[in-house]
Amino acid sequence: MNVAKQLYQLQEVDLELESDEQAVSQIASQLGKSQAVVRAQNELTLEHQRLEELTRQQHSAEWEIEDLLNKLAPAEEKLYSGRIKNPKELTNLQHEVEGLKARRNQLEDKALEIMDQVEIATATVAAKSNELKTLETEWHSRQQQLSTNIEQLKTILSDLKQKRQLLSAKIDPQAIELYHELRKQKGTAVAKVEQGICRGCQISLPTTELQQARSGSLVQCSSCGRILFLA
Repeated sequence: MNVAKQLYQLQEVDLELESDEQAVSQIASQLGKSQAVVRAQNELTLEHQRLEELTRQQHSAEWEIEDLLNKLAPAEEKLYSGRIKNPKELTNLQHEVEGLKARRNQLEDKALEIMDQVEIATATVAAKSNELKTLETEWHSRQQQLSTNIEQLKTILSDLKQKRQLLSAKIDPQAIELYHELRKQKGTAVAKVEQGICRGCQISLPTTELQQARSGSLVQCSSCGRILFLA
């Protein structure tokens, strides 16, 4: 096997290694917390807090109504008992009862409004909880798949590195050194020759370079400097 072909094969392995290593890095960046899950968790926490506050307000209104009813019942009983004969005292008591009833009506309206809000908030919490469960299930499944993909790629990378090591051992060290230098400079060190054209720079090659490439010699393109490989 000529050196150019060996270096071309080495380059193919290196390109595959780079691609798979980039894939591993990209997948690794997707592992960890999900922004969608974190956002859903925060939204659910806020809805829980809102529901707790509304429930507190509801209980407070109910306790206030109960307290007011405890005051209203004896006042009404006294008002309608007929025991009070003094007109002024009777008028004052009547005003007191009317005031307590008005306050009771206000509190009952407020309590009903809060109850409606509690019902809506409860439904929202349930919906947010279901949404979070769905997102978490999808996230866990995705994480497992990503972890599996990484492990598969690591196995492929291990095989490629072993293959690269075996290939490198068969190539002249000076040719390897030139290959690495060109890779640093140009990205690709070995260019295929097709129809007399260097595919590295798309320039037609002189006849002498083509003949040298055909003979299996290590030849560099006079235009771009890449090693020429004639398949």
